[in-house]
Amino acid sequence: MKAITISQFGEPDVLQLTTLPTPDIKDDEVLVQVKAISINPVDIKTRMGKGMAGRLKDFKPLILGWDISGIVTAAGPAVTAFKPGDEVFGMVNFPGHGKAYAEYVAVPAAQLALKPGNISHEEAAAATLAALTAWQALVKHANIQAGSKVLIHAAAGGVGHFAVQIAKWRGAHVTGTSSAANSDFVLGLGADAHIDYKAQPFEEVVKDMDIVLDAVGGDIIDRSLEVIKPGGTLISIPTGLNEAVTEKAKARGINGYFILVASDGEDMEQLAGLLADGRLKAHVSKVFAFEEMAAAHEQIASGRTVGKVVLTV
Repeated sequence: MKAITISQFGEPDVLQLTTLPTPDIKDDEVLVQVKAISINPVDIKTRMGKGMAGRLKDFKPLILGWDISGIVTAAGPAVTAFKPGDEVFGMVNFPGHGKAYAEYVAVPAAQLALKPGNISHEEAAAATLAALTAWQALVKHANIQAGSKVLIHAAAGGVGHFAVQIAKWRGAHVTGTSSAANSDFVLGLGADAHIDYKAQPFEEVVKDMDIVLDAVGGDIIDRSLEVIKPGGTLISIPTGLNEAVTEKAKARGINGYFILVASDGEDMEQLAGLLADGRLKAHVSKVFAFEEMAAAHEQIASGRTVGKVVLTV
Protein backbone atom coordinates (compact mmCIF):
# COMPACT_ATOMS: atom_id res chain seq x y z
CA MET A 1 0.00 0.00 0.00
CA LYS A 2 1.00 3.64 -0.41
CA ALA A 3 2.05 5.42 2.76
CA ILE A 4 3.84 8.59 3.75
CA THR A 5 6.50 8.16 6.40
CA ILE A 6 9.16 10.23 8.10
CA SER A 7 12.56 8.95 9.23
CA GLN A 8 13.50 12.18 10.99
CA PHE A 9 11.76 15.32 12.20
CA GLY A 10 12.06 18.48 10.15
CA GLU A 11 10.68 20.49 7.24
CA PRO A 12 8.00 19.21 4.82
CA ASP A 13 10.64 17.47 2.69
CA VAL A 14 11.00 14.77 5.38
CA LEU A 15 7.58 13.43 4.27
CA GLN A 16 8.40 10.50 2.01
CA LEU A 17 5.98 8.59 -0.22
CA THR A 18 6.74 4.88 0.09
CA THR A 19 5.22 1.40 -0.14
CA LEU A 20 4.50 -0.67 2.97
CA PRO A 21 2.66 -3.93 3.68
CA THR A 22 -1.05 -3.61 4.41
CA PRO A 23 -1.40 -3.72 8.20
CA ASP A 24 -2.78 -6.72 10.07
CA ILE A 25 -5.73 -6.17 12.41
CA LYS A 26 -6.34 -7.27 15.98
CA ASP A 27 -9.53 -8.95 17.15
CA ASP A 28 -11.14 -5.62 18.12
CA GLU A 29 -10.00 -3.69 15.03
CA VAL A 30 -11.20 -3.08 11.50
CA LEU A 31 -9.13 -2.48 8.39
CA VAL A 32 -10.17 0.72 6.67
CA GLN A 33 -9.43 1.54 3.05
CA VAL A 34 -8.82 5.26 3.40
CA LYS A 35 -10.61 7.62 1.03
CA ALA A 36 -9.80 10.94 2.69
CA ILE A 37 -7.40 12.24 5.33
CA SER A 38 -7.65 15.44 7.32
CA ILE A 39 -4.58 17.17 8.75
CA ASN A 40 -4.25 19.47 11.72
CA PRO A 41 -1.71 21.83 13.30
CA VAL A 42 -0.59 18.96 15.56
CA ASP A 43 0.53 17.08 12.42
CA ILE A 44 2.82 19.94 11.49
CA LYS A 45 4.14 20.36 15.04
CA THR A 46 4.85 16.63 15.30
CA ARG A 47 6.64 16.56 11.95
CA MET A 48 8.87 19.33 13.25
CA GLY A 49 9.75 17.43 16.43
CA LYS A 50 7.17 19.02 18.73
CA GLY A 51 3.52 18.10 19.33
CA MET A 52 3.29 14.32 19.69
CA ALA A 53 6.91 13.74 18.61
CA GLY A 54 8.03 12.73 22.09
CA ARG A 55 5.46 9.94 22.15
CA LEU A 56 6.21 8.74 18.62
CA LYS A 57 9.97 9.19 18.18
CA ASP A 58 10.79 5.49 18.58
CA PHE A 59 8.36 4.19 15.92
CA LYS A 60 10.02 2.94 12.72
CA PRO A 61 8.57 3.63 10.26
CA LEU A 62 6.73 6.61 11.70
CA ILE A 63 3.46 7.36 9.91
CA LEU A 64 1.85 10.63 10.92
CA GLY A 65 -1.85 11.46 10.90
CA TRP A 66 -4.98 10.61 12.84
CA ASP A 67 -8.05 11.70 10.83
CA ILE A 68 -9.62 9.34 8.31
CA SER A 69 -12.76 8.49 6.41
CA GLY A 70 -13.04 5.33 4.36
CA ILE A 71 -14.51 1.89 3.82
CA VAL A 72 -14.18 -1.15 6.08
CA THR A 73 -12.55 -4.02 4.18
CA ALA A 74 -12.09 -6.46 7.07
CA ALA A 75 -13.25 -6.77 10.68
CA GLY A 76 -11.73 -8.65 13.61
CA PRO A 77 -13.75 -11.46 15.23
CA ALA A 78 -14.64 -9.32 18.25
CA VAL A 79 -16.09 -6.50 16.14
CA THR A 80 -19.89 -6.38 15.99
CA ALA A 81 -20.55 -2.72 15.12
CA PHE A 82 -19.06 -2.73 11.62
CA LYS A 83 -18.77 -5.06 8.65
CA PRO A 84 -16.92 -4.97 5.33
CA GLY A 85 -18.43 -2.36 3.04
CA ASP A 86 -19.41 0.05 5.82
CA GLU A 87 -18.34 3.66 5.35
CA VAL A 88 -16.75 4.91 8.57
CA PHE A 89 -14.83 7.89 9.93
CA GLY A 90 -12.92 8.77 13.04
CA MET A 91 -9.74 9.88 14.76
CA VAL A 92 -7.31 6.99 15.15
CA ASN A 93 -5.35 6.29 18.35
CA PHE A 94 -4.85 9.89 19.36
CA PRO A 95 -2.58 10.83 21.09
CA GLY A 96 -0.70 7.68 20.03
CA HIS A 97 0.48 6.35 16.68
CA GLY A 98 -2.48 6.82 14.34
CA LYS A 99 -0.70 5.86 11.09
CA ALA A 100 -3.35 7.67 9.06
CA TYR A 101 -1.14 8.76 6.16
CA ALA A 102 -1.71 5.48 4.34
CA GLU A 103 -4.05 3.69 1.96
CA TYR A 104 -5.09 1.24 4.67
CA VAL A 105 -5.28 1.80 8.42
CA ALA A 106 -5.96 -0.66 11.25
CA VAL A 107 -8.39 1.05 13.64
CA PRO A 108 -9.92 -0.01 16.96
CA ALA A 109 -13.64 -0.32 16.19
CA ALA A 110 -14.44 1.62 19.36
CA GLN A 111 -12.93 4.77 17.82
CA LEU A 112 -15.12 4.91 14.71
CA ALA A 113 -18.63 5.85 13.69
CA LEU A 114 -20.62 5.19 10.55
CA LYS A 115 -20.22 7.99 8.03
CA PRO A 116 -23.52 9.78 7.37
CA GLY A 117 -24.68 9.16 3.84
CA ASN A 118 -25.33 12.84 3.17
CA ILE A 119 -21.68 13.92 3.49
CA SER A 120 -18.59 13.13 1.45
CA HIS A 121 -15.52 11.30 2.68
CA GLU A 122 -13.69 14.63 2.52
CA GLU A 123 -16.24 16.29 4.80
CA ALA A 124 -16.24 13.29 7.14
CA ALA A 125 -12.45 13.23 7.46
CA ALA A 126 -12.56 16.94 8.27
CA ALA A 127 -15.02 16.34 11.12
CA THR A 128 -12.73 14.23 13.28
CA LEU A 129 -9.91 15.62 15.46
CA ALA A 130 -11.02 19.25 15.18
CA ALA A 131 -14.70 18.46 15.69
CA LEU A 132 -13.94 16.07 18.56
CA THR A 133 -11.80 18.75 20.21
CA ALA A 134 -14.66 21.26 20.06
CA TRP A 135 -17.15 18.65 21.29
CA GLN A 136 -15.03 17.40 24.18
CA ALA A 137 -14.06 20.94 25.22
CA LEU A 138 -17.51 22.49 25.18
CA VAL A 139 -19.84 19.62 25.96
CA LYS A 140 -17.82 17.26 28.15
CA HIS A 141 -15.51 19.68 29.98
CA ALA A 142 -17.31 23.05 30.03
CA ASN A 143 -20.83 21.54 30.17
CA ILE A 144 -22.11 24.30 27.89
CA GLN A 145 -25.76 25.17 28.48
CA ALA A 146 -28.50 27.10 26.74
CA GLY A 147 -27.94 30.79 27.40
CA SER A 148 -24.21 30.41 28.12
CA LYS A 149 -22.13 33.35 26.91
CA VAL A 150 -19.25 31.87 24.94
CA LEU A 151 -16.19 33.44 23.35
CA ILE A 152 -14.42 31.33 20.72
CA HIS A 153 -10.99 32.45 19.58
CA ALA A 154 -9.89 31.65 16.01
CA ALA A 155 -13.51 30.96 15.16
CA ALA A 156 -12.80 30.51 11.44
CA GLY A 157 -10.23 27.77 12.02
CA GLY A 158 -10.51 24.01 12.22
CA VAL A 159 -11.56 23.68 15.86
CA GLY A 160 -13.18 27.11 15.96
CA HIS A 161 -15.65 26.66 13.13
CA PHE A 162 -16.94 23.44 14.69
CA ALA A 163 -17.04 25.04 18.14
CA VAL A 164 -19.26 27.88 16.94
CA GLN A 165 -21.75 25.42 15.48
CA ILE A 166 -21.76 23.11 18.51
CA ALA A 167 -22.19 26.05 20.89
CA LYS A 168 -25.13 27.37 18.88
CA TRP A 169 -26.69 23.91 18.77
CA ARG A 170 -26.53 23.89 22.59
CA GLY A 171 -28.31 27.26 22.69
CA ALA A 172 -25.37 29.45 23.69
CA HIS A 173 -24.76 33.09 22.78
CA VAL A 174 -21.56 32.96 20.74
CA THR A 175 -18.95 35.60 19.98
CA GLY A 176 -16.17 34.58 17.62
CA THR A 177 -12.84 36.20 16.86
CA SER A 178 -11.09 36.13 13.48
CA SER A 179 -9.70 38.53 10.92
CA ALA A 180 -12.12 40.90 9.22
CA ALA A 181 -11.82 38.86 6.03
CA ASN A 182 -13.51 35.92 7.76
CA SER A 183 -16.24 37.89 9.52
CA ASP A 184 -19.01 36.76 7.15
CA PHE A 185 -17.85 33.16 7.43
CA VAL A 186 -17.95 33.20 11.25
CA LEU A 187 -21.35 34.89 11.34
CA GLY A 188 -22.57 32.44 8.70
CA LEU A 189 -21.71 29.59 11.05
CA GLY A 190 -24.27 31.02 13.48
CA ALA A 191 -22.14 33.25 15.68
CA ASP A 192 -24.13 36.08 17.27
CA ALA A 193 -21.22 38.53 17.17
CA HIS A 194 -17.79 38.83 15.56
CA ILE A 195 -14.62 40.58 16.72
CA ASP A 196 -11.83 41.49 14.31
CA TYR A 197 -8.87 40.65 16.53
CA LYS A 198 -6.58 42.87 14.45
CA ALA A 199 -8.76 45.95 14.85
CA GLN A 200 -9.78 45.84 18.51
CA PRO A 201 -8.69 43.91 21.61
CA PHE A 202 -11.46 41.47 22.44
CA GLU A 203 -11.26 42.38 26.14
CA GLU A 204 -12.54 45.84 25.21
CA VAL A 205 -15.63 44.33 23.60
CA VAL A 206 -16.86 41.43 25.75
CA LYS A 207 -17.20 40.72 29.46
CA ASP A 208 -18.88 38.28 31.85
CA MET A 209 -18.27 35.29 29.60
CA ASP A 210 -19.29 31.88 30.91
CA ILE A 211 -16.86 30.00 28.65
CA VAL A 212 -13.82 30.98 26.61
CA LEU A 213 -12.32 28.47 24.18
CA ASP A 214 -8.74 29.34 23.24
CA ALA A 215 -7.28 27.71 20.15
CA VAL A 216 -4.54 30.35 19.78
CA GLY A 217 -2.40 30.38 22.93
CA GLY A 218 0.22 32.93 23.90
CA ASP A 219 -1.08 36.01 25.72
CA ILE A 220 -4.64 35.12 24.72
CA ILE A 221 -4.84 32.99 27.87
CA ASP A 222 -4.05 35.86 30.28
CA ARG A 223 -6.22 38.29 28.37
CA SER A 224 -9.13 35.86 28.32
CA LEU A 225 -9.15 35.66 32.11
CA GLU A 226 -10.15 39.33 32.15
CA VAL A 227 -13.45 38.66 30.37
CA ILE A 228 -14.66 35.55 32.22
CA LYS A 229 -17.08 35.89 35.10
CA PRO A 230 -16.44 34.14 38.44
CA GLY A 231 -17.37 30.50 38.13
CA GLY A 232 -16.74 30.60 34.39
CA THR A 233 -14.43 28.35 32.40
CA LEU A 234 -11.32 28.88 30.29
CA ILE A 235 -10.29 25.98 28.07
CA SER A 236 -6.94 26.15 26.29
CA ILE A 237 -6.00 23.80 23.48
CA PRO A 238 -2.61 24.64 21.93
CA THR A 239 -0.36 25.80 24.75
CA GLY A 240 -1.92 24.59 27.95
CA LEU A 241 -2.30 26.59 31.12
CA ASN A 242 0.95 27.14 32.91
CA GLU A 243 0.93 27.20 36.70
CA ALA A 244 0.95 30.99 36.90
CA VAL A 245 -2.18 31.27 34.77
CA THR A 246 -3.85 28.46 36.69
CA GLU A 247 -3.23 30.38 39.92
CA LYS A 248 -4.60 33.56 38.35
CA ALA A 249 -7.69 31.68 37.27
CA LYS A 250 -8.21 30.30 40.78
CA ALA A 251 -7.78 33.76 42.28
CA ARG A 252 -10.61 34.99 40.07
CA GLY A 253 -12.80 31.99 40.85
CA ILE A 254 -12.42 30.73 37.27
CA ASN A 255 -12.02 27.13 36.15
CA GLY A 256 -8.96 26.79 33.92
CA TYR A 257 -8.36 23.68 31.82
CA PHE A 258 -5.93 22.42 29.24
CA ILE A 259 -7.47 19.59 27.24
CA LEU A 260 -5.96 17.04 24.92
CA VAL A 261 -8.53 15.44 22.66
CA ALA A 262 -8.86 11.65 22.83
CA SER A 263 -10.19 9.10 20.34
CA ASP A 264 -13.76 8.17 21.26
CA GLY A 265 -16.28 6.35 19.08
CA GLU A 266 -19.27 7.39 21.19
CA ASP A 267 -18.37 11.05 20.71
CA MET A 268 -17.93 10.37 17.00
CA GLU A 269 -21.47 8.97 16.92
CA GLN A 270 -22.78 12.19 18.47
CA LEU A 271 -21.00 14.20 15.80
CA ALA A 272 -22.28 11.85 13.10
CA GLY A 273 -25.83 12.57 14.23
CA LEU A 274 -25.30 16.32 13.97
CA LEU A 275 -23.66 15.96 10.56
CA ALA A 276 -26.50 13.74 9.34
CA ASP A 277 -29.23 16.26 10.17
CA GLY A 278 -27.26 19.27 8.95
CA ARG A 279 -26.79 20.97 12.30
CA LEU A 280 -23.03 20.55 11.93
CA LYS A 281 -21.13 21.12 8.69
CA ALA A 282 -17.46 20.67 7.92
CA HIS A 283 -15.97 23.48 5.86
CA VAL A 284 -13.26 22.08 3.60
CA SER A 285 -11.30 24.99 2.17
CA LYS A 286 -8.70 23.04 0.22
CA VAL A 287 -8.37 19.47 -1.08
CA PHE A 288 -4.98 18.00 -2.02
CA ALA A 289 -4.01 14.70 -3.55
CA PHE A 290 -2.31 12.22 -1.22
CA GLU A 291 1.00 12.78 -3.01
CA GLU A 292 0.77 16.51 -2.21
CA MET A 293 1.13 16.02 1.55
CA ALA A 294 4.05 18.44 1.82
CA ALA A 295 2.00 21.20 0.17
CA ALA A 296 -0.91 20.45 2.52
CA HIS A 297 1.44 20.80 5.51
CA GLU A 298 2.65 24.14 4.17
CA GLN A 299 -0.94 25.34 3.84
CA ILE A 300 -1.72 24.49 7.48
CA ALA A 301 1.58 26.00 8.64
CA SER A 302 0.60 29.31 7.01
CA GLY A 303 -1.94 29.84 9.80
CA ARG A 304 -4.42 31.20 7.27
CA THR A 305 -6.59 28.16 6.68
CA VAL A 306 -10.35 28.67 6.93
CA GLY A 307 -11.97 25.47 8.19
CA LYS A 308 -10.09 22.34 7.21
CA VAL A 309 -7.53 20.96 4.75
CA VAL A 310 -8.16 17.45 3.39
CA LEU A 311 -6.32 14.99 1.14
CA THR A 312 -7.89 12.34 -1.06
CA VAL A 313 -6.31 8.89 -1.26
